Amino acid sequence: MKEQREAAGSRMELSSLLHDLDLFSSEKPLPSPPLSPITELLSRLQEKLIAASSDSETNSLIGCVERLFQTADPDWLFSPASANEEEGWAELQSAYRSLTEAVIGCAALPLCEDDVSSVTAAAYQSVPGRAVRACSALRVLLGALGNLERTDLLLTVAPPVCVFAVTHFQDQPWTSSTSRAAARSLQEALLRAGGWSDSAHLLMGDRSPGEEGRSRAIVGGVLDVLQPQLTKDSWQRCEAVKLVFAWTLLQVTRPSLSPYLPCLLPPSLLLNDHYRPENCMLGVRCLHHIVLNTPAADLRQFNRAEVLYQALFKHLYTTEAAVIQLVLSCLLDLLLVLEKPPSSLAPSSARRKPCRHDNVLRLVLTHMEAEHKVPLRRVYASALPLYIDRMGVAVCRHLQRVERVVLGYLEIRDPPEETDRLKMLEVLQKTTRAAWPRMERRVDVLLRCLLRLLLDVSSDSELSDSVRLKLMNETSLCIKLLDGCSYGKLQPLLQQLDSSCCSPEVLGCLATVTVTAER
Repeated sequence: MKEQREAAGSRMELSSLLHDLDLFSSEKPLPSPPLSPITELLSRLQEKLIAASSDSETNSLIGCVERLFQTADPDWLFSPASANEEEGWAELQSAYRSLTEAVIGCAALPLCEDDVSSVTAAAYQSVPGRAVRACSALRVLLGALGNLERTDLLLTVAPPVCVFAVTHFQDQPWTSSTSRAAARSLQEALLRAGGWSDSAHLLMGDRSPGEEGRSRAIVGGVLDVLQPQLTKDSWQRCEAVKLVFAWTLLQVTRPSLSPYLPCLLPPSLLLNDHYRPENCMLGVRCLHHIVLNTPAADLRQFNRAEVLYQALFKHLYTTEAAVIQLVLSCLLDLLLVLEKPPSSLAPSSARRKPCRHDNVLRLVLTHMEAEHKVPLRRVYASALPLYIDRMGVAVCRHLQRVERVVLGYLEIRDPPEETDRLKMLEVLQKTTRAAWPRMERRVDVLLRCLLRLLLDVSSDSELSDSVRLKLMNETSLCIKLLDGCSYGKLQPLLQQLDSSCCSPEVLGCLATVTVTAER
């Protein structure tokens, strides 16, 4: 009896709700059970949501949508109307997708008028409240869909819901703490409804091989939602699109990324080419993720890798330290796709023709010689040891530039951590080990610089003990390597030094060089 009363109460509430919405005209009164097909009701709800002219009307309609999925009989809500089951399910999926998009559209972000202006904070003022109400209604829908045996409907609405949740759970001008919490709750409800463990699982599907594992992946659906807004003329009009795209891309890893490369690469290149540093950096991060998670053969196909190389190489002429740092890191991985590292080639001179590695290193060294901005100097100094290591013996082609850069950077302090000097000492060590037959003729100039560095560091009271000790140890190691290149010719010179010309601390460092050599 209790269950019958609850069912009757729910039906009366549903009937009252439908009458309140005026979804049926006076000429066509609300039918008695069985109710009209759910697809007809969803279509009318969608039309009303799109036509709503005020916030109060929109809020009322979203509340009605929420109550509909809370009170209606699931057998009616998710029953195909057509006699043909497959055709009926397709119609039902279309109706639910359209209604979901209409609810999401009620909290859509205002668009920029053109591709150079931005939306004011005042224009976003009403967005968080509308997003909270939309999240509430969508959570109820997901809760109902999660109880169905068939996942068709859930997979149909999951992509737009995921895009909506990601748009609003980020800390951005169009969100508030309340709307971010609501969006995170919506994302959790989506994962719960489909049994996905996390966002990466949601996008890429199960790891099981074959079509069965990929059938639960929604990354393709998410990209379909974003694609109309990711064109050259439209992506800058909505601030959220680039963030949702980047979030999606960075969640997808090997081997799931490769099939979607044609959809992921163009927007990443658009971001990379933008004049604003924040957009450019986002694009470089996306491109680097693609390089790391795509097979080399796929990147080389259709000359994609060369396109990426040209798009990144031009950024080496910028003066933005943050951009240069990301670009140098990405190029280091991309170059391995385009060519073998020079350090791995046979010692035959015929196989050591200049390559793209040389082009990058040559430009970096040229810029380093003239650079005076501290942030850029630090970025270049941090990246140079990796490139020298990659070059191997082929660094001989750049010895003059490397020598000038090392000498120039060792002369200038970089407090408090002395990062530049430490990195240059590392560069000198790697270069000496790789190109030792060519280093003997450079020993005199380098030795004078290293001894001067030891004297400066030992008397610098601003340095911490740990930094001073590290600098002196690395400098001693460089002198030891140069002594080896010159076949011990530095020994007589070093042994002539005494307390009249340098401190005991410096003599102690130099003693480690001479003692080791004597052994």
